[in-house]
Amino acid sequence: MNENPPGQGRVACSDSQGRAAPRPESGGQTGTPGERSPVSAGCPRAEEAAGRAALQGACLKAGGRKCNLIPRQLHAGGVMETLTDQPVLGVQNYLERAAQNLRPITAIKFYVSSRTDTGVHALCNSAHLDVQRAVGKPPFPASVIVSALNYHLKPEPIRILSAYRVSDNFHARFSALSRTYIYRLVTGCSHHSQIPVFERDLCWAPKGDHLNVPAMQEAAGSLLGTHDFSTFRSVSSEKPFKSPIKTLAQADIRPSSGFMSHHYEYRGLQFWELEFKSRSFLYRQVRRMAGALVAVGQGRLAPYHIKELLEMRDPLAYPLNTMAPAAGLFLKSVEYDDADVDTEGNAAE
Repeated sequence: MNENPPGQGRVACSDSQGRAAPRPESGGQTGTPGERSPVSAGCPRAEEAAGRAALQGACLKAGGRKCNLIPRQLHAGGVMETLTDQPVLGVQNYLERAAQNLRPITAIKFYVSSRTDTGVHALCNSAHLDVQRAVGKPPFPASVIVSALNYHLKPEPIRILSAYRVSDNFHARFSALSRTYIYRLVTGCSHHSQIPVFERDLCWAPKGDHLNVPAMQEAAGSLLGTHDFSTFRSVSSEKPFKSPIKTLAQADIRPSSGFMSHHYEYRGLQFWELEFKSRSFLYRQVRRMAGALVAVGQGRLAPYHIKELLEMRDPLAYPLNTMAPAAGLFLKSVEYDDADVDTEGNAAE
C-alpha cells in the first residue's frame, strides 16, 4: 500500500450495532503519515476528527488488541454495504454516512472484517478505514473519531467502542487470524411464538422438546479439522472463486442462559450455544453446520451422516429445510496478531 499523503492516517476501530433500519428519506494530535490511529468515546463536533483507523465494537477482547469495527445487528440489513435501490441499509452504509461528517478530502470507505447475512448479529466485528484531511491538518486522535462517529450514529443501534492506529499493511479482513461464531438455540418451546419476547430474533427454537446433545457433540467431532466443506456452502456467486477447503478449529455445544431467564425458570426452557472457530468460513457455512447438528439432535440425521455429507462435497446433497435461520447467529470475535495491532504504542500516544 502506498504511503498516505500529508494529513492522512489509517485507523482501526470497533463498534457494536443493532438492526439495520429502513432507509430514511432523505485540533487533534499529530501522527506519522502512513499510520492509522486509535479511537474511543465522546461527542465532539465531527469537523474536529480524522485519521486512519480500525474500529472495534462490543465485546472488546481483553487487552483491547484488535483494531476494527464491531457491529451488532439484530434484524435485516446485514453488515455489508447495500445498493442504493434496496429498502434496507447495511451497517457499512450507516458507518460511511456517519464518517462523511469528518469532512475528509475523499469519501471514506470501511473495510469490514466479516460479512454477514441479513438477520445475523455481531457481538464483535472489525473494520479499518482511511481518513484523508486537507494539507496542513493533523490526523484526528482515535478518541475523537470514536466520539464523532458515535454522535452521528445516534439514531441507529450501532456504536463504535474503540479504535487504534495501525500500519498501512493492516487489513481488517485479510489480516484476521480467526473468526468465532456462536449459534443460540432454545428448547422447550412447542412453537416459535413461545420464545421469550426479549429473545425473539436472537435464538432459534427448533421443533421438539429436547435435543440429543451427546449425539450432536459426536457429530460435531466430524467437522473438526481440515475438510472440503462444499456440502456446507450455499450456492452463490463466490463458488467458482473461493476454495471450499477450510480448517475448523472449534465446534462446541454447551448449555447457556437466556436474558433474565432466572425469572421464568418455571417454563422449563433450556438455552444452548454452538460455537465454531476458523480462520474463515464459506457462505452460510455456519448456519448449515448448525442446522445439520440440530437435525442430529432431533434424530432426523445420525452422527455418521455428518461425515458422509462432508465426503459428498456437493451443496445440493445438503438436506432440504435443514439450514438454521439467520436470527440465532452471532459473530463473537475476530482475532489478530498482536504485532498487527500495537496497543501499547497506541496507549503511549
